Amino acid sequence: MRIRTFKGLVPSPKFATEVAAVPYDVVNREEAAALAKGKPNSLLHVDRAEIDLDLEIDPYSAPVYAKAKENFQRMQAEGVLTREAKPTMYLYRQTIAGHSQTGLVTVCHTEDYEKDIIKKHEKTRQDKEDDRTNLVDALDANTGPIFLTYRQRPGISALIDGFLKAEKPIYDINAPDGVRHQVWRVSLGLCVSLTSLFESQVPCAYVADGHHRAASAFRVSKLRREANPNHTGEENYNWFLSVLFPGNELKILPYNRAVKDLNCNDREEFLKKVGEIFTLKTTTLKSPTKPGQCCMYLKDQWYELTWEAAKDASPIDQLDVSILQDRLLKPVLGIDDPRTSKRIDFIGGIRGTAELEKLVNSRDFSVAFSMFPTTVDQLMAISDVGQIMPPKSTWFEPKLRSGLFIHTLEG
Repeated sequence: MRIRTFKGLVPSPKFATEVAAVPYDVVNREEAAALAKGKPNSLLHVDRAEIDLDLEIDPYSAPVYAKAKENFQRMQAEGVLTREAKPTMYLYRQTIAGHSQTGLVTVCHTEDYEKDIIKKHEKTRQDKEDDRTNLVDALDANTGPIFLTYRQRPGISALIDGFLKAEKPIYDINAPDGVRHQVWRVSLGLCVSLTSLFESQVPCAYVADGHHRAASAFRVSKLRREANPNHTGEENYNWFLSVLFPGNELKILPYNRAVKDLNCNDREEFLKKVGEIFTLKTTTLKSPTKPGQCCMYLKDQWYELTWEAAKDASPIDQLDVSILQDRLLKPVLGIDDPRTSKRIDFIGGIRGTAELEKLVNSRDFSVAFSMFPTTVDQLMAISDVGQIMPPKSTWFEPKLRSGLFIHTLEG
């Protein structure tokens, strides 16, 4: 792993709480506008600039990226975002409900992404990848960090823990969703030590969240190096903003499913088919307690589904979400491609099982599935063999805030 310091843009302390924003892709336009209302310095005015334009505008059109650039430049001109005096790294701790995770904010090399030293587990959608590529290119900046994980190394953890105990954070923000965000600026000596340790002890990292941001950072880098006859590989555009978390600290929530109809089956026919595939029984349980188990909701009743995975199955085929897709969603409910089907929706585990009941009871959906979360070890094992997870297999929580540190591609 190659990492290095960067001379980024950060919020002036008095603006940090207002600037810090949820990731662009966890909210729709209406939600983004509501979160940014009365907050002219929220980074959502940059990451989702369509909220400042006509309601009917195409969010992927040129005026949106122009508005994003205008807002970004204004925030710098007004001193909301300021340039660091020296290149540095940061430590970023998130805490919610007694759970904490601490990541190293740095920049990683796009060649490591290209060579699969930074490993992926999801396919990207072309329209969303194009969108972030256009934004990064317009801004000359990575505004949202890529969430990376690595296999924990005791030496790295000891250095980080020792530093945190001795220093005070530069930002300490309690967000409305209950997450506490703390940021420390790393000393030069620790930056040097961590750079060396990652190079010698961390052979690879894994994209946990932010596949589209990572892909777009690589695309912009490729475009710029092709256009630069004096390219060296050290230019800022070769590096992208990342936060590296040790895998043992991360918490993955389930990514649940809801299907709009029973594919021409009535309730009894559907239950009969499910019972022929899985062990099926009624239950008061709403969330599975172990792998190989799923809770299914039809109006007014929860059911428990259990199964055995084939012992010789590949890491991808052993995933609960794969088994549900291959054995039930596709053959019984006709969801051939969950990436494109309009009949299935995915609900992040943060919303809880009450959201599944609400969707089905409203009659907008006919059946919902409460899943057991994929583990970090499974994510790494699948990435190590170059396989791609089914869509919406992992929901990492808490989400990284955008705007607390920004990496610029020029200067």
